[in-house]
Amino acid sequence: MRDPRTIDDILQDIRDIEPFECGSDTSKEQFAFDLGYVFLNHGSYGTHSLPVRNVFRYYQERAEAQPDTFVRYEYRPKLLDESRLVIADYLDVSVETCVYTINASMGIDTVLRNIIYQPGDVIICFSSIYGSFGHTIQHLSETSPVEAHTIILTYPLPDDEIISAFQYAITSLQAQNKRPRLALFDTISSLPATRVPFERLTQICRSENILSCIDGAHGVGHMPLSLTTLDPDFFSSNLHKWLHVPRGCAILYTPLRNQHLLRTTFPTGFGFVAESDGPPNYVQNFASLGTLDDTPYLCVKAALEWRKRLTWNGKSGEEAIMSYTRHLAKTGGQAVATILNTEVLDNYERTLSQCSMTNIRLPLAKDQKSDKQLNEAAAQIQKTMAFDYKTAINAFVYNGSVWVRLSAQVYLNLADFERAGHALKSVCRSYPD
Repeated sequence: MRDPRTIDDILQDIRDIEPFECGSDTSKEQFAFDLGYVFLNHGSYGTHSLPVRNVFRYYQERAEAQPDTFVRYEYRPKLLDESRLVIADYLDVSVETCVYTINASMGIDTVLRNIIYQPGDVIICFSSIYGSFGHTIQHLSETSPVEAHTIILTYPLPDDEIISAFQYAITSLQAQNKRPRLALFDTISSLPATRVPFERLTQICRSENILSCIDGAHGVGHMPLSLTTLDPDFFSSNLHKWLHVPRGCAILYTPLRNQHLLRTTFPTGFGFVAESDGPPNYVQNFASLGTLDDTPYLCVKAALEWRKRLTWNGKSGEEAIMSYTRHLAKTGGQAVATILNTEVLDNYERTLSQCSMTNIRLPLAKDQKSDKQLNEAAAQIQKTMAFDYKTAINAFVYNGSVWVRLSAQVYLNLADFERAGHALKSVCRSYPD
């Protein structure tokens, strides 16, 4: 039977939750995890709290109670725009610049495939970009005149070297009479998880008349962001990861000056406007994309209300969450590295680790092991941790070694990292040299 309460009643239930501390037993009880399960891979899939799930289910049940009425007369003309207003306010931009997509990949892919490229145009990216975007750029280079220029980064390295490599790439391409058309870079890269100096990269793009396309998959909810201040040309971020919104939910931000460049979604929806009929309608393009479960888009307000209830170290809400998870990633990562007698990936400035994820090298002998063998080892370790230790991690190969990426979250504490460290030590001991 459908919950008889109104959405206002359910939201008020969230507002009435007594404030609770990040990392406490209460914070763990806010989620639907199995008993004994340790989720240290929040960065891959995210999750949402039980109070937010109540809002999620309310809208799903409302959609099934009267499907046609809900979609035509509630969701499209009212609820979607109200939710867009909430996320626009959170990101400090006008509502006309924000649309929802199912994930950040869809947002970035939509941008890359809409740009009309001319001979001599180049997309600049780093070797650390998300793998699927590398495939998109490769496909574009096969089907359009655009070329790809990948800047190889081998971490750890200081931010200034990243900036210098970017500036050198621009200068060298211009010297070849090529036109850097667009630059794709992260807020925080995925594997390894490192904070990228995206603010400085955006400024360089602006001064060089290069379109800045920011993959903020790990951005919104992870760090303070004012997109008005940052002023990128395009920015896409998941909300189902670090903002605790049900998956899949993401935003694509496009300032008014660039909306004419995005003529269509993929697939093309009912909001498409033919060139002969005028400029594209950015908002309507994404509002009429097809039949999906769009109810996660309506849970942003609930997620933000729930986040206000969290506290840590005298802080509350967004400040508490972001401060706590960064602190836990730092202390938890170092604790695991100490248990394993290895290291955390960082530079001497400690800027790479200014985020809520940490990378720790595993103590595996790498002599004479091929990349294939190392990748097989990483996959097996990840699987063993999941099934034998009920602990989710992300194991990967980087620069000839196997590493783990661990995500800090409000439902975790130092003891969870230490448990994972001891489990990893046991697994690595049993792995043959």
